[in-house]
Amino acid sequence: MTVESTAARKARRSAGGKAGATGTERAGADAAPAQEGSGTTGTAGTTRSKRAASTGRTGKATGTTGGTRAKQTAAKPRATKKAAATTAATTAAPAAGTGTAAEEHQLVQLLTPEGKRVKNAEYDPYVADLTPEDLRGLYRDMVLTRRFDAEATSLQRQGELGLWASLLGQEAAQIGSGRATRPDDYVFPTYREHGVAWCRGVDPTNLLGMFRGVNNGGWDPNSNNFHLYTIVIGSQALHATGYAMGVAKDGADAAVIAYFGDGASSQGDVAESFTFSAVYNAPVVFFCQNNQWAISEPTEKQTRVPLYQRAQGYGFPGVRVDGNDVLACLAVTKWALERARRGEGPTLVEAFTYRMGAHTTSDDPSRYRHDDERVAWEAKDPIARLRAHLTAANHTDESFFAELEAESEALGRRVREAVRAMPDPDHFAIFENAYADGHALVDEERAQFAAYQASFADAEGGK
Repeated sequence: MTVESTAARKARRSAGGKAGATGTERAGADAAPAQEGSGTTGTAGTTRSKRAASTGRTGKATGTTGGTRAKQTAAKPRATKKAAATTAATTAAPAAGTGTAAEEHQLVQLLTPEGKRVKNAEYDPYVADLTPEDLRGLYRDMVLTRRFDAEATSLQRQGELGLWASLLGQEAAQIGSGRATRPDDYVFPTYREHGVAWCRGVDPTNLLGMFRGVNNGGWDPNSNNFHLYTIVIGSQALHATGYAMGVAKDGADAAVIAYFGDGASSQGDVAESFTFSAVYNAPVVFFCQNNQWAISEPTEKQTRVPLYQRAQGYGFPGVRVDGNDVLACLAVTKWALERARRGEGPTLVEAFTYRMGAHTTSDDPSRYRHDDERVAWEAKDPIARLRAHLTAANHTDESFFAELEAESEALGRRVREAVRAMPDPDHFAIFENAYADGHALVDEERAQFAAYQASFADAEGGK
């Protein structure tokens, strides 16, 4: 164990400030150079072997770095204040979500915000077979998902839904990853994965029953291998890990993917799922949509390193992908899922994106973030990005966009009509399945509730 002198420690604190080089931050900074590839801005630019070294895929990089530092420290036990300050300044990792150049080179990107295709030797093979029709299909998925989301938000504002969690701005992360799954894969969502649900074939109107208060989910999870929405933050990561462990024991050729946000990454349930999945080599992909805000808490107040680097401490790879690039999200998720199916264990994918709207319709983001931040991210809009690419590559014409606009409006009308036609739930259904054979106390409570309901009818009749 290396013992740091008091003088060196004071110098390090002075140089590093609040972003001082803790042991975890040094690990993050040590990993970064290994991910610098060809130098192409905005791409991973790395070979798989280089990323393996930085993420712990081979398990050698961390040990070698630590051993080298220990030898150097032993050889020079009396470091000067200047040397300590220099070390602190060079090893301090940037705060997550700052968008610095040091972080951007770690980002896997195949499509720039302007719609220009970027070559990437590692991930290009996973999207090489996409045809112009496939690209138009991805665009259609994002447009229709956004239209559905906008209609749901309007319905909540009109009093038709009790609450709604918008996905605005995160369409590429959800459509790209959702289209990477196979029918036999199993998906564990949070409460915002409307785009993934679309990819899994869940009727959009079925997503709204819970938010209207007429059911507890609205669809059979086993029909589409898409679990019910999870409101408890982070718990679905444990569910996914346990399911994936079962898949492995069954010897099935399938993978599991769990969705969660940057806020949930701070939950103990997620940390436990990382531990179990790594130890048992579970075929699961952890897909973290880092939309920069956990309600009103920014990412930099939750972590001192980029979120994907947390995977290193658990012994499996982590990758940061441009969450507004549908092609990159598709490619990286395909790679991670195929890796899981081959028996190579879990992967953490951090989709670096932005929540353009409120956390939910009960939230007011203007109270904690500035409009200029939103404006900056609007320039990276996932739908506009793919449209620019389709147009520049002559993969479509204006008639396609016009027809899609008409289709999206029809979807909005269908959703609106379906919500307003949803029947009220049976008020007494809650008592039916509490016990298999009935219970005297439940019978008493049912009678009390019946009398309570009848009091409203009596009041109406007395008017």
